[in-house]
Amino acid sequence: MKLRRDDIIAPADYARAREEHRARIREVKRHRRVEVGPFITFFFENRQTMWHQVHEMLHIEKGGEEQIVDELDAYNPLVPEGRDLRSTMMIEIDDPIRRNTVLRRLGWIDETVSFRVGDRSIPAEPIQDTERNTPDGKTSSIHFLVFRFDDETVAMFRDPGVRVALEVAHEHYGHQAILPPQTRESLAGDFS
Repeated sequence: MKLRRDDIIAPADYARAREEHRARIREVKRHRRVEVGPFITFFFENRQTMWHQVHEMLHIEKGGEEQIVDELDAYNPLVPEGRDLRSTMMIEIDDPIRRNTVLRRLGWIDETVSFRVGDRSIPAEPIQDTERNTPDGKTSSIHFLVFRFDDETVAMFRDPGVRVALEVAHEHYGHQAILPPQTRESLAGDFS
């Protein structure tokens, strides 16, 4: 279920309990992070992570009521809708020169990401708030993705006997990560 205005608590109330909220969300996020290859990390979002993100933005920017609407519009697309998983994919390279060189080789990498659930492939669909690839082939270091599952694939995802992997099959970046049980359990909670 998407976040609504009445889900947002008063900034002063959030500030008073901010450290508790941050500790709680660290625990939620612990099993929702998947590294694929040497420098791509997927952060699987849910209603809790987005609630926290909205409150953090309000706490930092202090934009008042008008900002609340903007933050809900920005972060609600990353809240799963019952038969999907939603992720922030980050290409993390500290050195700016190397990062620029690598990003210029990874155009449209967001279109090469998929889950492998047993013998099935669930391709990522970019959530496009803006185009993240340039005509000359450079990609952004941040992408937002949705993976849409059907009922049978959800059942397979929940079955510990079925192998589940997240893969990137770009011609310049081909890597795969098998999801550990704790991550699968956490992500399966997004299916309703």
